[in-house]
Amino acid sequence: MFAVCWAGPGGPAVPAAVSALVPRCGAGWFHWRSALLLNPVPLPVGGRQAPFSTTCVRCSKNRRLRQKRVISERKLTRYFVDHRKVRVVGGQGGAGGHSFHSEPRKVFGGPDGGNGGDGGHVILKADQQMKSLSSVLPFYQGFNGERGGRKNCYGANGAYVYVKVPVGTLVKEDGEVVADLTRHGEEYVAAYGGAGGKGNRFFLSNENRAPTLFTPGEPGQERVLHLELKTTAHAGLVGFPNAGKSSLLRAISNARPAVAAYPFTTLNPHVGVVCYQDYEQVAVADIPGLIKGAHQNRGLGMAFLRHIERCRFLLYVVDLSVSQPWIQLQDLKYELEQYKKGLSERPSVVIANKIDLTESRLNLQLLREQIDERVIAVSALTGDNLEELFLHLRELYNAYVKTEQSQGQSPVKW
Repeated sequence: MFAVCWAGPGGPAVPAAVSALVPRCGAGWFHWRSALLLNPVPLPVGGRQAPFSTTCVRCSKNRRLRQKRVISERKLTRYFVDHRKVRVVGGQGGAGGHSFHSEPRKVFGGPDGGNGGDGGHVILKADQQMKSLSSVLPFYQGFNGERGGRKNCYGANGAYVYVKVPVGTLVKEDGEVVADLTRHGEEYVAAYGGAGGKGNRFFLSNENRAPTLFTPGEPGQERVLHLELKTTAHAGLVGFPNAGKSSLLRAISNARPAVAAYPFTTLNPHVGVVCYQDYEQVAVADIPGLIKGAHQNRGLGMAFLRHIERCRFLLYVVDLSVSQPWIQLQDLKYELEQYKKGLSERPSVVIANKIDLTESRLNLQLLREQIDERVIAVSALTGDNLEELFLHLRELYNAYVKTEQSQGQSPVKW
């Protein structure tokens, strides 16, 4: 049941006539066809019946776009999967055909069985719209090829099966890396389909003029792969729990990670995009908080340390409200270096957060005296001195782009 309005392009206005027949609202709506059959309305001038319109403001449905459902951090933990074991099997090739040509006044037509079609491949394809491996199933199989037909007709090849994975997915087999999908649209054939069988026409020779031999299709390739997701971003926010990484990411981008007054609020990596006026975009990843002994799988352990490997430069977030904040920086670099040698030597900057607190002013001077790196004091809560962070972040990004171009490689764009 739906409401309609009489919209005539010309002639006398008749909305009142139809609206009097059809109830306006409530549970009394009935079909407009029944109303017009019981009480016919005269045609407008010209003998042409005006069409019905369902786009009236009063009668049309709500066509507003549905907003994205807000997912809590606890539910996001269930949805976010950064590793998956997948068994892939290629499609089996179709069997060859076995037939002989039959035609009037042609007794010895000869063999005409066509070859079978090849089996379909299973292909992993990187898609930037995918953010997790949660939608990847544990088993995929390509489509089988069709059997060869009569009159030398070849069987159709099996269709390919495409598995969408996030950008930055690492494919391993028996502990060895076999593929690294770091670009949008990049593909990797996980399992090849089997070749189609040969029909009896293929075995025709001078010695054998009526072959009856045909071969079945070959089985597809079967493999067991391990998929690992490493977040691909330009910059990575590295810091201890409750240092203000998520609050800082919310302040500089449109990302909305969970924020609360207790440690380990963020349990999954979040990526925010910082947009500049020249349409350049810098991706910043919020890595869940590290603790001492993270390289020994303590706390969240190595589950999210691998997400830092993809980051081109690091942003060390230090809490100025605690005493001796330079100890945090030393511990963070130690954990990164123990996990992967040379990881702490990447281009970086120290972000001293929570400058709005009174005790942070004194700790800021002590921090700058203890370390030689550049320190940017900001407040993710009030937004103080975020302009300096934006400018230095762009400098790090420009240096990364120049380095990639000098090496003949294309930098990662968002």
